[in-house]
Amino acid sequence: MFSLKSSLTAIGAAALLSASPVATALAQDNPGEGVELIMAQPTWDTGWFHTEIYKQLIEELGYTVGETLTLDNPAFYQSVAFGDVTLWVDGWFPLHNTYREIFEDGAEIVGAVAEGGALEGYLVDRASAEEFGITSLADFQRDEVKAAFDRSGDGLADLVACPPGWGCEINIEHHLDAYDLRDHVNPIKAGYSASMADAVAAYEGGESIFFYTWTPNWTVNELVPGEDVVWIEVPEVNLPEDLMDLADAATMEGVEGCVSDPCTLGFPANDIVAVANSAFLDDNPAVRTLLEEVSVPLADIFAQNAAMNEGDGDIVAQASEWIETNRADVDGWLEAARAAQ
Repeated sequence: MFSLKSSLTAIGAAALLSASPVATALAQDNPGEGVELIMAQPTWDTGWFHTEIYKQLIEELGYTVGETLTLDNPAFYQSVAFGDVTLWVDGWFPLHNTYREIFEDGAEIVGAVAEGGALEGYLVDRASAEEFGITSLADFQRDEVKAAFDRSGDGLADLVACPPGWGCEINIEHHLDAYDLRDHVNPIKAGYSASMADAVAAYEGGESIFFYTWTPNWTVNELVPGEDVVWIEVPEVNLPEDLMDLADAATMEGVEGCVSDPCTLGFPANDIVAVANSAFLDDNPAVRTLLEEVSVPLADIFAQNAAMNEGDGDIVAQASEWIETNRADVDGWLEAARAAQ
């Protein structure tokens, strides 16, 4: 039977509970309780490991994270600006500067997964580099070099490049024009992992290979710079207009396996960063703080990528293991995020 007195008593008890230290502690421990967000990951699988790490950490704050969406760059940056997707941790800057005008009205860069160590460039197998004296992209204008790397029989050197929609595709296309390579190089834009697996098989069969890659990536575990392959240089730094103010950063010292030191790779070193919807961050300071606090060593991403390439594809378990191995740091990051409320 309905009782006004008992109802008022229950309401009063609930009010006391909501104001109690226990309830306050529970709310602080789980600032994301009742809030759902959507993460994205890139079409290149070398970023999926740290994506999963961040996903699990966000869940430890009480947030509900829906199914991770795999998106190419334009789709993600448009979606995060509108709030259809909340965030990803796979922004590559300055490589992705070309997308800033798409997302900056509604989203922002926050924190850094890894700073400065994400390299990009072109490599050839060491044996061919030594046989033909290859040190630069300009060498691919030579007939004997083109013939050695012409695996398709079209008279052009085959380059494993980037699929459409990737930031590196824009830069590679720019380089082909800047260095007059259109009539000398055939950029292969099929699925990157499959194309690289084919290149590795060709190398193991004694063929010459020419490819673009980035770090961290399983390719440099499978084909070790300085042993199996070498980084080659560009004739001179020539970047797309939105990157030209970073030209000095496209030459680096101490690049292991490069044909020269310093090494003019032709791409500025990148930071791997989170990009998130600004309105969501404003409403959820715990997530903003977490993104500002967390970092993942490049060496750990390298190791996971190598294991993944060797057949260990359980990324969820790998991320969980990494979190427990680094629990002291993780707990500090979570504590800072909870205190941000």
